[in-house]
Amino acid sequence: MKSLLLATALASTASFAFAADRYTLDSSHSQILFSYSHLGFSTTWGMFSGFEGEIMFDEANPANSSVSVSMPTKSMFTGWEQRDGHFMSDDFFGATDEDLITFTSTGIEVTGEGTAKITGDLTMNDVTKSVVLDATLNQAGTNPLNQKGWAGFNATTTVLRSDFGLGAFAPAVSDEVQVQISVEAEKAS
Repeated sequence: MKSLLLATALASTASFAFAADRYTLDSSHSQILFSYSHLGFSTTWGMFSGFEGEIMFDEANPANSSVSVSMPTKSMFTGWEQRDGHFMSDDFFGATDEDLITFTSTGIEVTGEGTAKITGDLTMNDVTKSVVLDATLNQAGTNPLNQKGWAGFNATTTVLRSDFGLGAFAPAVSDEVQVQISVEAEKAS
């Protein structure tokens, strides 16, 4: 009887593992943007590049999906070289070439047709905190340019810099940072 239960458990685990399809992020058509208030006078924008990641997407049951993404901390770009350098200084990240920002999902709650809340662990500046992304499936299907399976998603969240030990100069530089994400991913062959 124990072996039958074990076999059943393994079979159900195996079917779950294979229900989701693996997609690789297309970093040339994906963006991670952030914005914050400067003294209440303006909104400053920045972005990250050089990120990579993987989405395990179960289109039939999106709650069984997952996502993991990483990007070099030093890939941050705000459009002003001096500000970028300041963000990499000890006032903020104190970043080295090896430092990464990562996000790994821990759960997905489907909230509507093509929408979900993705909870996950965001690690930045050697601190890990749980964050929730409000996500939308833009489209899943065949990419007409290469005839491969493709999926696109948008997501937003708000993080507090101080949660990650990056709260310098608040409130002049707002503690709240708005994050906007738009990604495309190619289905693995």
